[in-house]
Amino acid sequence: MAERLNILGVGIDCIDSEEALTQIENFIADGNPHQVVTANAEIIYQASRNEKMRNVINQAQMVTADGSGVVWASKQLGHPLRQRVTGIDLVNSICEQSARKGWKLYILGSAPGVAATAAVNIRQKFPGCNIVGTHHGYFNAKEEKQIVAELLQLQPDVLFVALGAPKQEYWIAEHMAQLQIPVSMGIGGSMDVLSGNVKRAPRWMQKMSLEWLYRLLIQPTRFKRVLALPKFMLAVKKQAKN
Repeated sequence: MAERLNILGVGIDCIDSEEALTQIENFIADGNPHQVVTANAEIIYQASRNEKMRNVINQAQMVTADGSGVVWASKQLGHPLRQRVTGIDLVNSICEQSARKGWKLYILGSAPGVAATAAVNIRQKFPGCNIVGTHHGYFNAKEEKQIVAELLQLQPDVLFVALGAPKQEYWIAEHMAQLQIPVSMGIGGSMDVLSGNVKRAPRWMQKMSLEWLYRLLIQPTRFKRVLALPKFMLAVKKQAKN
């Protein structure tokens, strides 16, 4: 297990993108169920005020620093992380390795048709990517049983779940033992990019850690979520003083 940095009570793994992918590979080789959380500043701040959410994240086998805000916080706390490991980048890396190594992937979540469209786009980007199934996230209790049965039958190596945080993290934690999938990962807003519904920020904005600003500009409805950032920063400053 990687060393973890405590940010507002949430443990963040001190790993870079290459190490994260290596750990994913080790999880798959191990065969036991593992949960992966990509934690941005908003999620960490939420978890700092929500004990259930915080416990689920801290019990996950991998928690990556998804966003420049988390890297900023690590510097404020005197333990700078080498780089951010975003959800979308990790998903792309896993899909690329699936094409190379045959890892079986399943995509669950978002509105009807979105996961299927994402699968088509992923296969075009990574020919040979082994996506064995998809299902939307608007399921009832009966459909959920059918989804679980399908997952037990297909036995994917990686399950991507896009139900929004923290619902996706709760769902994974609740079903891990039953499903026995080596890697289950909440991917939230990454589905918007994978499906083509939202374009990713230009490369120069990614390099300048301005993806959050790009998403806000194209999706003004995210404004309320962005309001968590100054609260997160103040809380980190307070932790740094203690």
